[in-house]
This record gives sequence, structure tokens and C-alpha cells, in this order.
Amino acid sequence: MIFEQLFDTKSSTYTYIISSGEGREALIIDPVIEHTNEYLKILEKLKLKLVKVIDTHIHADHITALNELNKRTSCTRIMGENSKSEVIDVKVKDNEKINIENIELKAMYTPGHTDCSYSYFMKDRVFTGDTLLINGTGRTDFQNGSSFDAYDSLFNKLLKLPEKTLVYPAHDYNGKKFSTIETERNNNPRLQVSSKEEYAEIMENLKLANPKMMDVAVPANVKGLTLEQL
Repeated sequence: MIFEQLFDTKSSTYTYIISSGEGREALIIDPVIEHTNEYLKILEKLKLKLVKVIDTHIHADHITALNELNKRTSCTRIMGENSKSEVIDVKVKDNEKINIENIELKAMYTPGHTDCSYSYFMKDRVFTGDTLLINGTGRTDFQNGSSFDAYDSLFNKLLKLPEKTLVYPAHDYNGKKFSTIETERNNNPRLQVSSKEEYAEIMENLKLANPKMMDVAVPANVKGLTLEQL
């Protein structure tokens, strides 16, 4: 299997390129528009055909490359059915399967960070977007976020996955590339709570500043802007 984890230093975003092997179909999760050429060079080097591109949610800290990649490769743009994006080709439901050549992902509706947040489970790993981070969890104070929904997504969905499942988030701010469900359950300070009310109290008192690009990124990602339109 080909598995490339790429990092955008400006927004601390992880992007994932996945394929079952050289010369086969590929998909990309959470691409950043400034790195479009980098993704295309990797695809060309490995003789991969990009057929699907996924965003885990409407991002507030960067502009997605979803539409730029679609323009340049004709790949299918995928998000969860609750996404407000106006340019998505396929909106998947909870538990719906996404397939490329010899690879299958299952969509998991995991709202809380935003109301359109989805995670994607693939065999031995899960791409958690901003819902579950390494040693943290996604903020819940904008884009129709909900601390109570986040608690349900974390404790009743993601933490129910097999404990050895690898966790690959959309962001990390401390240089960590992955974790496991077991490690997060036992060590993530946000998850050491006994009730949804206790979790909500923590999340509703974080007092975080809004992402610097939020006013630009959210409308750009809803409208599906490409490099020519920026």
C-alpha cells in the first residue's frame, strides 16, 4: 500500500495520499490548496491516478485543494451529506463505503467540531479530521459545533473502534504524526471525563481565538474557490 502523510506548516494540516500500489487509483484526504503541485508530482512519480478527494469537514484555517485537484484531474469531490459545500460531487452518509482500487473507507458521521465533520475508517486506521486529535480534541465553538455532539462522536463512535486502530488527524501542532485509539483513550486529557456535562464544561471554557484565516477560508471552501479565483 502507498501511504503518504504530508504536512502544511502554515495551518499544521496533515494531508493523506492513499493507494493500493504504484500505477493504481488513489485518493487524497484534506488537501491544502498551496500544495496542489506537490500532490500532483507525487501522483505522477508513483504513476497514480487520482480518482477521489475527500475533505473531513469545512476547514476554517486553510483553503482546500479539493476543487483545484478536481479541475486538474477530474477527480470526484467527496464530503459528508451534512456539508454546506456547494461544489461536492458525492455526499456520503454515515456508514457509507468509499472505494477505490483495492481500498475501502467507511464514512463515520462524527459531528461536534463542526456539524459537517466526518471521520473515515480504513482497515487498521481512522482519519479523524478535527474530531479527535493527538492528545486533544477539536474545538466546538463555531460552525454549528457542539460539545455534546463531540462527546457522543468521541465516546460512542471513535473510541469504540478496536484499540490498536491507528489515529491520523487532520492537524497536529506538536510534531506528532499518529496515535492509537488505546493511547488516546488512556492518555488524552480531554477524554478523562466521566460525563458529557464534564466534557462540555472543559470545551466551553477554552477561550480560544478564532483561526486567522477563518473569515476567508470558510466562504472560500463553501464556494469551492480555485487558485485562479483567489
